[in-house]
Amino acid sequence: MSQPENIRVLLSGGGTGGHIFPAIAIANAIRAKVPAAEFLFVGAKGRMEMQKVPAAGYEIEGLWISGLQRKLTLDNLSFPFKVISSLINARRIIKRFRPDIVIGTGGYASGPTLRAAARMGIPTLIQEQNSFPGITNKMLAKKANIICVAYEGMDKFFPVDKIRLTGNPIRQEIASIRAGKQESLAAFSLKPGNTTLLVIGGSLGARTINQSIHSGLRLLADNHIQLIWQTGSAFEATASEAVKSYENNGLISTSFIGRMDLAYAAADIVISRAGAIAISELCVVGIPAILVPSPNVTEDHQTKNALALSGKHAAIMIPDAEANEKLVSAIIELANNPTMQVELKENISRLAHRDAAAQIAEEALSLINNSTNNKNKQ
Repeated sequence: MSQPENIRVLLSGGGTGGHIFPAIAIANAIRAKVPAAEFLFVGAKGRMEMQKVPAAGYEIEGLWISGLQRKLTLDNLSFPFKVISSLINARRIIKRFRPDIVIGTGGYASGPTLRAAARMGIPTLIQEQNSFPGITNKMLAKKANIICVAYEGMDKFFPVDKIRLTGNPIRQEIASIRAGKQESLAAFSLKPGNTTLLVIGGSLGARTINQSIHSGLRLLADNHIQLIWQTGSAFEATASEAVKSYENNGLISTSFIGRMDLAYAAADIVISRAGAIAISELCVVGIPAILVPSPNVTEDHQTKNALALSGKHAAIMIPDAEANEKLVSAIIELANNPTMQVELKENISRLAHRDAAAQIAEEALSLINNSTNNKNKQ
């Protein structure tokens, strides 16, 4: 496909890293194909995208928008006014920037932005990360031109002719890990030979996972399992004190892992929440995983994400409510079962989409070309 020399791309997504980082990855992929492309992001004021996007080298404008709370709150009273304000301001931003395409990756701001774009006749593309879409994307799908998804069977929610199975964009350093096992173990002061367990509950940690690991440290040490434990800031002090008794057993904790590529390269087993981007990374790196879905997410989508893997024997799922009782014993059982490790590794690797961002970029550029050609014919 011939690439346009210059295009304008507006992207909207945020609230969590699961919406922000895919949007940035898509922008990077488009820029790699069209270096002269111009970009603008639209996010929600006060949310993390207002810092993360500029840090990635892109401009962003904020809308006054937030989600509707489940409880009756003062914020809910202002929600209708926020929606009206955001629709008006999204339209103003679009008229000023004049994008050739608007791409939404989910989050509060993407709803009014893509809705305004569709009403203005601008091509729109949705990137849905989860196996069970949220209400916003279900509504936007009616007017969207293309819907890029990460899971099969999404025709239950979206028009089949609009769906493209691309996978989720992930961080480039994860997609192309270069570090070897020995180097990665050395980076965490661990030794080869023992099973290495990586525990990641997200950048903020995961309470149930942390509590389960904390209570099972002695069992892990007795079974010669080394530990790289990302705790998040809230559990950092507790974990740091607890692992002091196991300095000679290779049990280490840290609030945040800066080099996830090294952590993945060192790991034999991973414990993780079941966010869409976390799962996409696990599929690409191909590590046996035990997933503990967070129960505190919209429409319980993490459980649905985890079931999509466990149903194909590509991961083990333990409900959050059962983690304190079952997680550590499941870790030990898997560590002592090389055959199961191989099966999980092979099955999860089959679900990997290694060039998702590039595929989505191609879909976006194709949509722009088709729109331009149609305008020229009129």
